[in-house]
Amino acid sequence: MAKENISTDQLISVIINGIEDVKGDKINILDLREIENTVCDYFIICEGTSNTQVNAIVNSIQKKVSKELKDNPWHTEGVDNAEWVLIDYVNVVVHVFQKHIREYYDIESLWGDAKTTVIENSY
Repeated sequence: MAKENISTDQLISVIINGIEDVKGDKINILDLREIENTVCDYFIICEGTSNTQVNAIVNSIQKKVSKELKDNPWHTEGVDNAEWVLIDYVNVVVHVFQKHIREYYDIESLWGDAKTTVIENSY
């Protein structure tokens, strides 16, 4: 669970770096704080091209957060099929999709009221 001394901004930054380290694509940050009855403050959504890359993104995020912030996810789901993996850091929930699954569920549209920040790839 997130420790009190870790800021949400720090966590988001480390997660983004973890995604970019293994060339995760189309990174969006959805700010859910202004929306009532949400389960967390932020969604970070990204995609990989295959099961292998989705797993690499998930592993990269978890290793970076663990090493740099000494934090582990509260819950992780979907690793077995690696089409849509959810990593729950309580205030920040990361969704790592394969492209076709992301297009099918289109969760950005479901949370259309959220303020969205698109992260341009640094590679």
